[in-house]
Amino acid sequence: CGKGFDNLVKGSQDYYRTAAVELWTHPSHVTDNATFEAEFECWFASMCTTKCGGLPSQADSRKKALTQKCQNVQVDWLKIWNLFSEEEVKWFKKNYPSDEVQEEGESTVHYKQAMETAKEVNKKELLCLTLFTIDDECVKWPHIRIA
Repeated sequence: CGKGFDNLVKGSQDYYRTAAVELWTHPSHVTDNATFEAEFECWFASMCTTKCGGLPSQADSRKKALTQKCQNVQVDWLKIWNLFSEEEVKWFKKNYPSDEVQEEGESTVHYKQAMETAKEVNKKELLCLTLFTIDDECVKWPHIRIA
């Protein structure tokens, strides 16, 4: 989880708090940001600690579409995934902390299984959080910037 959420500067923690309100809007997921708080804070802290892998902001070209799709409860996670650049997809797959770890013939289990569960249950919100964080220059402001 990088340096850990509690070790982030207050401005970064404030950014996450505003993002958790703005992005978890679906009636079936509105409290999941609290249910999986430790997992989402872990991923956010990891992104902040690694400066989002040095990925450049694409806010100018996608912020408006990203905001509309993330806040529309009719839009599914795949529409958000399709906003990721090829470089961002590679970075996300390499850095999101939930790798499969099982022996041959065993059920699929993930290292940090709770992180995998949080991702699968709230995939759209997690992907939105990831892209907003990147596009806000890996938390240059103390609040999420919605278009």
